Amino acid sequence: MNAVGEIERITQNRIIKLFREELGYRYLGNWEIRPNNSNIEEGLLRSYLIRRGYKGTAINKALHELGKAANNYHESLYNNNKNVYKLLRYGVQVKARVGENYQTVQLIDWHHPEKNDFGIAEEVTVLGNKEKRPDIVLYVNGIAIAVLELKRSTVSIGDGIRQSIVNQRKEFIESFFTTIQFIFAGNDTEGLRYGTIGTPEKFFLKWKEDVEDHSRLQLDKYLIKMCNKKRLLELIYDFVLFDGGIKKLPRVHQYFGIKAAQEHVKRREGGIIWHTQGSGKSIVMVLLAKWILENNPHARVAIITDRDELDKQIERVFTDAGETIVRTTSGRDLMAQLSQAKPRLLCSLVHKFGKKDVDNFEEFIKELENQPSRAVGELFVFVDECHRTQSGKLHRVMKAMLPNAVFIGFTGTPLLKKDKKTSIEVFGKYIHTYKFNEAVEDEVVLDLVYEARDIDQKLTSPERVDAWFAAKTRGLNDFQKAELRKKWGTMQKVLSSRSRMEKVVSDVVYDFSVKPRLSSERGNAILVASSIYEACRYFELFQKTEFKG
Repeated sequence: MNAVGEIERITQNRIIKLFREELGYRYLGNWEIRPNNSNIEEGLLRSYLIRRGYKGTAINKALHELGKAANNYHESLYNNNKNVYKLLRYGVQVKARVGENYQTVQLIDWHHPEKNDFGIAEEVTVLGNKEKRPDIVLYVNGIAIAVLELKRSTVSIGDGIRQSIVNQRKEFIESFFTTIQFIFAGNDTEGLRYGTIGTPEKFFLKWKEDVEDHSRLQLDKYLIKMCNKKRLLELIYDFVLFDGGIKKLPRVHQYFGIKAAQEHVKRREGGIIWHTQGSGKSIVMVLLAKWILENNPHARVAIITDRDELDKQIERVFTDAGETIVRTTSGRDLMAQLSQAKPRLLCSLVHKFGKKDVDNFEEFIKELENQPSRAVGELFVFVDECHRTQSGKLHRVMKAMLPNAVFIGFTGTPLLKKDKKTSIEVFGKYIHTYKFNEAVEDEVVLDLVYEARDIDQKLTSPERVDAWFAAKTRGLNDFQKAELRKKWGTMQKVLSSRSRMEKVVSDVVYDFSVKPRLSSERGNAILVASSIYEACRYFELFQKTEFKG
């Protein structure tokens, strides 16, 4: 073994020891030369099912159904993985004999982690179209649920990620990944990254927890956090999402946001989830709604938005995630749906709670409050962008019509002082926050840089005209510059007589002349207007500049 191999061997030995001694996994061995390694180790799974009291015929049929789902060569990796996930999560329906009732064979005991057989194997040689060897594979009851690629400190985690991505191709060991839920990559300098099947390299995620604890290497710390038996099963059971052809795992803020919301739901207590825009708020809604409906047989969830495009987006997100959701068509339809036991999941516009031609609003509210609620079941109302309409009259109507509902507000926008006071009065305190600066630090969203501009002062100053002239005449000889200077000499006077919008356009054109990334065409810019009309006017003005076309 060379020096490089020895360094990686030391790291791998340490990680194996961590799983055995701190996480309680059973060491299955070094499987480099072991024949017929598989993502479904039937011997281990059969032994587990026998210990759980299942009989031979039921076990054989369950193994057959699992193998059929995992090795359907006519389906994509995504579909096979999704079908296997359903069997792992909900169990396998089998009928031991003709005429008998169906029996559910649970392959994993999700609610009692200690009753499962957690194992770890290293150097797992897998024969596919081409042989591959993941560094570490984690098994639960003989079913491979995670792979881990380790690199030495001087080699980027990206190498480990790319290795696992390549392994998922048909020409390599794609079929091994049909049971895999987590794909890890790590080293001692960069720590740990995680993704799942089909995750592009740039979307592999970092876990972040107990950030003040520097007592051990980040790799070890976060493997312990994520691969703790209870946590790992919880992540797979409650936080995996198949969303329109893409398998998704939670970001750390989504996990802790949902965990905090679950505690509020158990107490039937509302509140506000503030997760900055672009950080996956709709995924939090989907996973939280799913958890509520699965854990409370009497629960119903209504998603309320204040704009038609948001209403359609929510419907699309839930439908793509495989959740049946009913989109109401009118106020009457909304109340009719709420007055029945089903559907359990629906979405609506807040305006459908309104009532036209109400002369005495206060009297109308009192009338609603004195009427018995027609909503059936334990209703949880998610209000998207809660800082907007929910502070007004429509919200009072909603609260009056649904007095027993629990309201959870979602916002991606910092609440202004008056909005914050009213929103907290309406919904309750913050359940969880994930602010813009945190999202930028985690590379979830791009930073937003604001530069204040005094348009008149900037555009009419002689220094600015000179700078613009210098940028435009770069590379010209003295005679050419002298000729152009005659025309540019009146620039200050011309600019001072222009409208504000024309000055803004000139300011933008100037920046594209002098700012390095813009002048070299390596960067872009966005101009935000206050209205569609103003945006069209800007477009017309830019058409009169060198930006035309």
